[in-house]
Amino acid sequence: MAQLHFYYGTMGSSKSAALIMNAFNYKKNGIKTQVIKPSFDKRFSQDKIVSRIGIETDALSMPNLSKYVPETDTKILFVDEVQFFKPSDIDNLVHIADNLGIIVICYGLMTDSNEHIFPSSARLIEVGAKLHLLQSNCQINGCLKPATHHLRFNADGNVITQGAQLELGDTKYKSVCRQHFNELYHSKTK
Repeated sequence: MAQLHFYYGTMGSSKSAALIMNAFNYKKNGIKTQVIKPSFDKRFSQDKIVSRIGIETDALSMPNLSKYVPETDTKILFVDEVQFFKPSDIDNLVHIADNLGIIVICYGLMTDSNEHIFPSSARLIEVGAKLHLLQSNCQINGCLKPATHHLRFNADGNVITQGAQLELGDTKYKSVCRQHFNELYHSKTK
């Protein structure tokens, strides 16, 4: 029976690396896979998913999934940056998993830098996706706690608490534990 999975974690938890490695292993074993990502993700390439550790895989870049149909004989569909798709796109992934018998494995963020759950991430929970937490550590020097939140910074190093959440990349973000998030987000200091 096909399944729907959601691997989530903070920035730096190796989500894209895990996707790339899993897609590689399935392909190596002769299993037809397809990899997709949101089309506005052009950080490294329009048609590739690239991990910061230097590995990459080809990907189909799509603005949405409303009319997406997997290629014939696809057994596993990988979706990167799933939080940037729409909840209705998640419903199409459910259709693919339940009616086409394809395993759908999504990777992305659960919440934005203001502690709000992304609508597509919420939809994955609502439709019963199997959840898998990918853990990383707090990026505040000396902290050994797991990262659970994101802080976004402006050019002056001040925490940003408002504004659009569709900014790609990690150069303006830090993944932090809840304690450091609350201390820094609510005090709005470095």
